[in-house]
Amino acid sequence: MEKEIIPELTYADPDNRNVNIRQTYLWSVLYATGYLTDAEKFDGGRHKLVIPNKEVLRIYENKIRTWFEDQVTGDRKRWETFCRAVKTGNAETVQELFGAFLSESISIRDTAVRKEKKENFYHGIFLGLLRAEGSWIVKSNAESGTGYSDILLIVPREKTGCVIEVKYTENGAFDAALREAMEQIETHEYVDLLRREGMETIHKYGLACYRKTCRLAYEKE
Repeated sequence: MEKEIIPELTYADPDNRNVNIRQTYLWSVLYATGYLTDAEKFDGGRHKLVIPNKEVLRIYENKIRTWFEDQVTGDRKRWETFCRAVKTGNAETVQELFGAFLSESISIRDTAVRKEKKENFYHGIFLGLLRAEGSWIVKSNAESGTGYSDILLIVPREKTGCVIEVKYTENGAFDAALREAMEQIETHEYVDLLRREGMETIHKYGLACYRKTCRLAYEKE
């Protein structure tokens, strides 16, 4: 990504009322401390920045995941309602609350990447919401049937399992994306692992996302 870097930081910068200055300060601190580095030799203008190595990447992942879970569970009542809706097959509530999380948590600039990366972005948000529930078994990109499902959820005490397939829909073509997601669940038999784990109730979700909105398809097995 390309960002402006402030070579001489001051203590006043993080408290500046201008959000752009505060953000520039953040990029500058990360650059100065080595958590971001130049992708190529800097020759003036805006810096082209990259994460320097896998070790730093893991730090970002762990910190962001922790921050996200703290933010989500901070509104514990709403988060618990979301989790309960997922495990009981209340698709209308899942769609409503996940849409609210998207609206409050992301910028449309966060999704300004290739289509497959966009799907990973929404996949990660949904996964983070579920993983915050420590008593569940949540698998990402797990081998099941004849493919790899996006998210598999097992609620051991209730013998309940869920499979969630995530799609990004260009230009908000939700119906086509939802059909593709549900067909993929069936074609690749993603529920196979849940059956083998002894799940008596299985919920199948197709999740289609576009910018800050989402739609859900649902079937119960």
